[in-house]
Amino acid sequence: MSVELGLSRRGRIWFDALTGGAAPLSGLRSVCVADAALGSETARFIAVVPDAQNRFPRARAGEVGLDEGWALAHHVRATIAEGVDGTLRPIIAIVDVSSQAYGRREELLGIHLACAAAADAYASARLAGHPVIALLVGKAMSGAFLAHGYQANRIIALDSPEVMVHAMGKQAAARITRSSVEEMEKLGERIAPVAYDIRSYASLGLLHKLVEGINADDPARIDVDRVRAELVAAIADARAGAYDLACRLTSPAARKTRAASIEVRRRLAEQWRSAEQGRSAEQGRSAEQGRSAEQGRSAEQGRSAEQGDVRS
Repeated sequence: MSVELGLSRRGRIWFDALTGGAAPLSGLRSVCVADAALGSETARFIAVVPDAQNRFPRARAGEVGLDEGWALAHHVRATIAEGVDGTLRPIIAIVDVSSQAYGRREELLGIHLACAAAADAYASARLAGHPVIALLVGKAMSGAFLAHGYQANRIIALDSPEVMVHAMGKQAAARITRSSVEEMEKLGERIAPVAYDIRSYASLGLLHKLVEGINADDPARIDVDRVRAELVAAIADARAGAYDLACRLTSPAARKTRAASIEVRRRLAEQWRSAEQGRSAEQGRSAEQGRSAEQGRSAEQGRSAEQGDVRS
């Protein structure tokens, strides 16, 4: 992988390749934003990239930190605001993020709020009808992927050994499970959700497309053109489908690999409906009892008035 000061440059490489030097819209060096032609329309491209001079040391290697989370939310919300005339511009999230920024400063200043704001902005754009496409060109790890990319209508990934998706890094997972990295890797060969490689992730049915044969570190013009074509196709597919993420549970791969998860969801939904029906029935009984009591009080008041008239 191409590196500068030990930092991954894939996000920046693909951002530059796909936007062709378009004018930047962000003043933050770690968040690249630009509008550029894609097919017959203009799309907004967003990438989080390393910044060795980031004012927050924990966010210098391409992590989603405080500034990055709020900047993502700002630029996605701006895209939504610009769509008031009915133009639902596509949003392309170029993903190469190693983690959210862990640190005492980040925790005190609300890293959870910054990442949640970014995730909410992407989800809001998707639900408003903007086709949101995530292009995985490097790591998509931990809360950083949740904040930047996971809320997309469609996820496309390059078939490359350095493209990884997981909740935590291998060393951290090994410490948590009290295993070695080698044991974690062997476990991933048998259990897809534990694995890191993009092909195992694809087997879960979460990807729209795994693009093979691309030079991810130094893409030629033909590589960029192929990825552009895949993005255009994904945008059209997103516009033709529902705005929710149900497709991630209905694909053939998901039905095979995530059968237990799908069954758990089905049972939870069934129990929820039963509980809702029970609450509705209880409310109906309470309302009926209330009407009966009210009628009883009205009848009693009527009898009292009748008796008063007689005494008079």
